Amino acid sequence: MADLDSIDNALLSALQDDATVSLDQLGEHANLSRNACWRRIKAMEATGLIRKRVTLLDPEQAGCPLLVFVMVRTNNHDAEWMRLFNRAVSLFPEIVGAHRMTGDLDYVLRVRVADVAAYDRFYKKFIAQVAVSDISASFVMEDIKDTTALPL
Repeated sequence: MADLDSIDNALLSALQDDATVSLDQLGEHANLSRNACWRRIKAMEATGLIRKRVTLLDPEQAGCPLLVFVMVRTNNHDAEWMRLFNRAVSLFPEIVGAHRMTGDLDYVLRVRVADVAAYDRFYKKFIAQVAVSDISASFVMEDIKDTTALPL
């Protein structure tokens, strides 16, 4: 979707805050009818702007309170290594985010685990799947801000 107007932004802001909000409530929020809200939302889904609607869980209550940023460096950047790396990333549910980087790092992984021992088990299984030249981890001590909402 190329251009979002103020109504689209209002709908998206409300949905980012609570995807379970009713069409009637969305209509009140954006000053639209229920059907007009539905059409706009369906259009944004059709273009891929709205990829999906999810439930966000509390990591501690879900049993994976430890967030680990894993920095990966490799000397191998060929297509086969990248295929193996992408496959390995997809195999591990602990990896909640994977990002190819510019600069000194090649990849940064966001990993959710129960504790340091669980991270160690993850680490051993991960490096058995794909060869890396260097891997290091930083453990998050405190979440200052953690949001899925995009700035509109």
